[in-house]
Amino acid sequence: MLKIWGRRNSMNVQKVLWAVDELELAHEQADAGLQYGVVGEDWFQSINPNRTVPVIEDAGFVVWESNAILRYLAAKYSLDDLMPSDLRQRTTADMWMDWQQATIMPWLGPLFLGLIRTKPEERDQALLTSAAEAVEEALRVLDGHLYKYANVAGDRFTVADMPLGCVAYRWYALDVTHPELPNLRAWYERLCERPAFARHVMTPLV
Repeated sequence: MLKIWGRRNSMNVQKVLWAVDELELAHEQADAGLQYGVVGEDWFQSINPNRTVPVIEDAGFVVWESNAILRYLAAKYSLDDLMPSDLRQRTTADMWMDWQQATIMPWLGPLFLGLIRTKPEERDQALLTSAAEAVEEALRVLDGHLYKYANVAGDRFTVADMPLGCVAYRWYALDVTHPELPNLRAWYERLCERPAFARHVMTPLV
């Protein structure tokens, strides 16, 4: 059976749980990270030297890094559906998934930590302002892309929508300015209609 290590309030773990739910895969999830510990244990380092979550084990094969896990699961269990088989569409999915990690997360991460896990009197307001502006600028790029396409990798829902769907939920849930981005909003509202998204991603920010 597929094994998943990670705490349910981690966005990166939520991506994986969302995918597993969409794929209707039997699995076992074990809490790990922050208050749950586990990641500091020697056996965990042996499967992920970075000591981060999520990590999965599928038939003896271990994968870490959330977007890599998504690609693996989609390719193995949903090729030509969640994972496009067309080279161009698949590359488009890869491109936007990498963009999510490289362009948005360096700013959304500090923004989330500053607003949710830092006491108000200890917050770096200059950093929060810069982070909020950077995330908004990036999401304007995505909004422009979604003017042309219903979903991130094209007209149908694919694995590429999952990382950015998690980003969109957190951004809309954070206490920051949300300018009108109609294409982003319409796409996000369609994601909100997916039961697996609601179950695993639309949870309280803690």
